[in-house]
Amino acid sequence: MRRMIPILFFAAAIAGCSKETPAPKEGTAATATPATPAAPPPPGDPPPASALPGGPSAPVAKAVPAVLPAVIARVNGEDISKSDFEVAVRNLEARAGSPVPASERDRVFRGVLDELVGYKLLLQEARVRKLTVPDTDIDARLTEVKRQFPSEDAFQKMLAERRLTPQQVRSEMKSEMVVNRLIETEITSKIGVSSDDIASFYKRNPKEFAVPERVRASHILIAVPAGADPAAKASALAKANGVLKNVRGGGDFAVLARENSQDPGSAANGGDLGFFQQGQMVGAFNDTAFKLGKGEVSDIVETEFGYHIIKVTDKQASRAVTLEEARPQIEKYLQGVNRKKATEEFVQSLRMKGKIEVFI
Repeated sequence: MRRMIPILFFAAAIAGCSKETPAPKEGTAATATPATPAAPPPPGDPPPASALPGGPSAPVAKAVPAVLPAVIARVNGEDISKSDFEVAVRNLEARAGSPVPASERDRVFRGVLDELVGYKLLLQEARVRKLTVPDTDIDARLTEVKRQFPSEDAFQKMLAERRLTPQQVRSEMKSEMVVNRLIETEITSKIGVSSDDIASFYKRNPKEFAVPERVRASHILIAVPAGADPAAKASALAKANGVLKNVRGGGDFAVLARENSQDPGSAANGGDLGFFQQGQMVGAFNDTAFKLGKGEVSDIVETEFGYHIIKVTDKQASRAVTLEEARPQIEKYLQGVNRKKATEEFVQSLRMKGKIEVFI
């Protein structure tokens, strides 16, 4: 029997195509945490449907038997098999980066099953409406997905690890795109966001739009390996002092950084670290950067990474992001909230008129 579940890294259709938050970039040698954007966005889009369903405040779930039957549930006469369910759980664990905790098993498994039922209902409704997706759209989406992998071999390796064939991937991608088309058709008219909604959200969440003081700095790092002996440290300090002398003598900081800095994350950019706020850099580096004025250069600053020469290139006082600046982010967030709610209501309407049998 063909699998009917959303698979791999694709967003579950019931979540309405919400995007996951990108992983933060690796920091430079001095960075404690990655720099924040100029204006902190409101809370992210609603989580994907496969992200630990139920939530910590969900009521106690009915126990799921240790041994599962071959058919977990039936939706309008169509089976949700044990293998469907197990693949869905594996995909959830892959996205979470860890197995489902034993203490959460009943809650999470019930949530996974609930979403499989919802997805099955949506897929059936899309078939009833004879919705289709052109092969060219599927090809384009598959190409887009493959670009997220360093090579075709890496993509194929991932498929092997998930025990999936390219044909299954394409088939499930087509199903998801059809379901997404159904949601777009049914839900789009119900997710409008008015100017009053945006203004109200902005007014109710002032902390989300407070931008702290920020500094933009460049640095030149002369690295000192962990456990270096006194002679190695002295040699590195001497080199740092020599570079500082060139800076003080009028040398171009960016050129000297490219020639001398041993921070691979910033040297090629002339030592530029971008903007950061209090606490995002290691202690001595952070303290020095925030004490310097715009255009000033520090003395030698020692951290666990070695010896730094820091130049502050810009400073921004703390401020509140204006409503107009925040409007696009708020509108996107509220559209996501409304979309999720409308999708849940639509799925519930399908449940009410469908026949759902659960065997666990």
